[in-house]
Amino acid sequence: MFKRFFSKVEQLLILSQSVLSPKQFIFLSSVLVGISSGIAVIILKTFAHWVFRFATYITIHTDVYNIGLFKIMLPVIGIVLTVFVVKRFLGGTIEKGTSQILYVVAKKASIIPRKQMYAQIMTSSLTVGLGGSAGLESPIVVTGAAFGSNYAQRYKLHYKDRTLLIGCGVAAGIAAAFNAPIAGVLFAVEVLLVDVSISAFTPIMIAAATGALVSAIALDESILLNFPSRQTFNYYNIPYYTLLGICTGFVAVFYARKFEKTEHYFGHLRMSAYKKAVFGASILAFMIFIFPTLFGEGYETIRILAGSDPSELMENTFFKGFRENHWALLAFVGSSLFLKAFATGITLGSGGNGGNFAPSLFLGSYIGFFFSKLLNLTGLTNLPIGNFTLVGMAGILSALFHAPLTAIFLIAEITGGYGLMIPLMIVASTSFAISKRFEKHSLDVKNLAKKGHAFTSNKDSNVLSTLDTNSIIQTDYLKITPDENLEKLVDLISHSNQVIFPVVSKDNRLLGIVHFNDIREIIFNPYRVKYTLVKEIMVQPVTIIHPSHSMEIVMNKFESSQKSFLPVISDDKYYGFISKAVALDAYRAKLKSMIIE
Repeated sequence: MFKRFFSKVEQLLILSQSVLSPKQFIFLSSVLVGISSGIAVIILKTFAHWVFRFATYITIHTDVYNIGLFKIMLPVIGIVLTVFVVKRFLGGTIEKGTSQILYVVAKKASIIPRKQMYAQIMTSSLTVGLGGSAGLESPIVVTGAAFGSNYAQRYKLHYKDRTLLIGCGVAAGIAAAFNAPIAGVLFAVEVLLVDVSISAFTPIMIAAATGALVSAIALDESILLNFPSRQTFNYYNIPYYTLLGICTGFVAVFYARKFEKTEHYFGHLRMSAYKKAVFGASILAFMIFIFPTLFGEGYETIRILAGSDPSELMENTFFKGFRENHWALLAFVGSSLFLKAFATGITLGSGGNGGNFAPSLFLGSYIGFFFSKLLNLTGLTNLPIGNFTLVGMAGILSALFHAPLTAIFLIAEITGGYGLMIPLMIVASTSFAISKRFEKHSLDVKNLAKKGHAFTSNKDSNVLSTLDTNSIIQTDYLKITPDENLEKLVDLISHSNQVIFPVVSKDNRLLGIVHFNDIREIIFNPYRVKYTLVKEIMVQPVTIIHPSHSMEIVMNKFESSQKSFLPVISDDKYYGFISKAVALDAYRAKLKSMIIE
């Protein structure tokens, strides 16, 4: 039945492609990609929500000891099942995080493997749905991008349109996850597809609106993160919002570094995948046993903090007896805040799948509450705690993802209006500035940068990053030794097309270079040719290249040296030359292939 339905849909699309103009077909495609992403969000969010509800139901009907036993079982089961699915059905590996989208757009011609259309849903639903301390938004974004890429491949769209439909999938995913279409568009453009033309905005906006509409129709409002009530903004609190921006910036730097170290430690443990999963999940389970706030995405606890009775957070925990103690609540929130980086790092490092989007909102709400509650308890002021809890989310999101616009408009949309726009702008921009000062790259891009794959809004840099330096090194240049006279050099010139010659020692070390243009006058003087040695007219290279250098470094060296040929040294020995003309030809060929594909 389903097979026949999809077959008819595909026939209609093929017909539409032949009838509609390319631009009209892209508009239609953006709607379909938006619907697909919206359905993925519905599946993931519904599963995670009902698992949380089930855990809450068990919690209410048991004592604290049994609560702990129940909650420590779920994350362990979830992470172990995730490892099983990866090994059994996904070839043993799975890419995590949104950075892979940047990588495929810049280096893989926007071709995302087909398995990513279902792999992220399968694994993240098990990990996060069963209590892993991570988020579903990154898997949602990757799934949406995979829908867009594979749809474009199916209907033989070229690179530019493949990239555009990836952006449509990303925007629709975020829009559907939060019912925030503007934030979806900004996330796609600001974080992932930074080099987008104005004409590309329309399909991305259509996809975001479609994803948000599908989500709004099918998902209960209680499943989505939203805050319909808030206090009005008081401009007298601007100094405190500025201080909150500074705090969120430093907290984001702390989170990024501790998360990275924790994930790296567990990811590189020398034990089998299942043992690592059990070991890591057991530590996570113990943390959840003490601090149930670390269970799952944590969105329910954010609602509680921003509500009228934040002390409800300590209900059904070992600290229930201190529920009416404001300082105890502050310590509980602070501890949860501190442990979140480690909990998320353990979740992903031990084999689970998820992202850092939800943890950033968790972290932001907790620091916003902690900051405002602490100042209120000291009697220094009387801040609206709910507002600071919400605005703090924008601070951490902006700092971790280096995406202030996304952060501002996401929180504005989920709070149902723009009454907090000024404090959102203050906190997001201040936090971003602090984070950028200490962390050059965002959390997702940092690993790519370490591998030499950090991509920017500079299209030339991105194309150059896809080229292999080794592929354009020419190693067949005729060489000459320093103690030979110019008669030998003239003979080489007359029997080759070379205009540059490496001067090497007996053990093939580069001693200098001779360029034909520099000795043109000398070689037409027979006396000087006979009695001049090569070492007398050779010059030292202005700069050298190593095979490990990226093409961006190579082109920068050409630019700064103003030379047409640069020598290549490998293991301290002469290896060959790179011609600027050959490098530019390779760049043009790659750019042309990316446009046509």
